[in-house]
Amino acid sequence: MRDELIRITQEELEAQKRFAREFHSLPGRPRTYHIVTYGCQMNAHDSEKLAGMLEDMGMTAAPAREEADFVLHNTCCIRDNAERKALGNVTWLKEIKKERPEMLIGVCGCMVQEPGMAEKILHQYPFVDLAFGTGNIHRLPELLYRAVDTRRRVVAVPEEQTVLAEGLPIRRESPFQSYVTIMYGCNNFCSYCIVPYVRGRERSRSADDILREVEGLQARGVQEIMLLGQNVNSYGNDMPGGVSFPELLRRVSRTGIPRIRFMTSHPKDLSDELIAEYAENPVLCRHLHLPVQSGSNAILSAMNRRYTREAYLEKVEKIRRAAPDVGLTTDLIVAFPGETDLDFEDTMDLVRQVGYDSAFTFIYSPRVNTRAAEMPGRIDPALATERIERLIALQEEMTQKRFAEMIGKRESVLVAGLSRRSENQLTGKCSRNISVNFPGDPALIGKIVPVRITGAGKTTLKGQIIEGE
Repeated sequence: MRDELIRITQEELEAQKRFAREFHSLPGRPRTYHIVTYGCQMNAHDSEKLAGMLEDMGMTAAPAREEADFVLHNTCCIRDNAERKALGNVTWLKEIKKERPEMLIGVCGCMVQEPGMAEKILHQYPFVDLAFGTGNIHRLPELLYRAVDTRRRVVAVPEEQTVLAEGLPIRRESPFQSYVTIMYGCNNFCSYCIVPYVRGRERSRSADDILREVEGLQARGVQEIMLLGQNVNSYGNDMPGGVSFPELLRRVSRTGIPRIRFMTSHPKDLSDELIAEYAENPVLCRHLHLPVQSGSNAILSAMNRRYTREAYLEKVEKIRRAAPDVGLTTDLIVAFPGETDLDFEDTMDLVRQVGYDSAFTFIYSPRVNTRAAEMPGRIDPALATERIERLIALQEEMTQKRFAEMIGKRESVLVAGLSRRSENQLTGKCSRNISVNFPGDPALIGKIVPVRITGAGKTTLKGQIIEGE
């Protein structure tokens, strides 16, 4: 609820700034840092804030973990393999620390916020110096100061996720593309998902704060922003009389930012008003990520997704009527507890009907303290692997069909840099969020250019700059 919200006061922010200043004079303080980020765009943006605070503390980024004085792992726990990967990489640093005992190792983010994980880190990973949860990101200067000053381990995990902190320093990765968080947390409690437990309940930033941030980015020449939230469609619902998400999009578009994206959109809250924005708002990129998770009504109900297959397809039809050029992407989970062959075939059929540009596909991963973790009907791993391989093959076929339809069309591409495959090629994302490679002058990096699509690879498009526009 909104009345549970704790807005970080200016006094507390000033206290953190004092810790940052005093950190400079600590003997033996770390001089360089390296952040390893796992998971979603929210985590990536959190890492930009962590980097901003560390640089305020007088530290500079090291190019590699083994070269840094302080290594911080910003973790994800949405799936078991993400958690195991993070812990494996933390363990790898144990050997580096034997050679460089002055190195400090920190772990933060969603995994640390998970119930019982802080205690596990304390007992099983004694070489970790600092651990803190997602609700304590703003306290990094204080926590690291204490770890260095006392030479003792520091662990800080809030019980409740009700924090909303404005004004944190940010070290943005790109000068022309930026993340802007508009809300934190999630109220949906899908039966398989741990996010509400580690990110807390929904907390919307004020529209005025968001617009000030966007206006500052626009003034610095940023070409594209991505508005972030676990469910952006419910932005403002926790603020009586608050601005709706479609209205926020309209206000942001009036700042002069050339391109707007957003992640992620829950299907149950996708409104006709938001769909209309795709037809009416030229600044809104022609891409919508709409996670369906399953094509089976039985599985959707067990997942607590609160929409049916039919309702989802109806919204897809509305989107395609409003803006036929919008590319749809999705998330899909296979082998959810109790998933039958018919349930899986329903998912395959839905993928054929929608024709996604691409999809993130996952085998169900049980998460502690979620309802699905206690459900009967676990799927045999061999069958789960067979199903996901079939799903991936189908989606690859759908992707190739969608890409083929784009050949000959004009696309606006924000040039991100040189292609990894060739120094003579540029690469960037078109409005549909598909990578396009094309020959061009590196001076175009950071600019939006018109490109004619000439061909398609497996995951990218090929093109030529349209001269004279």
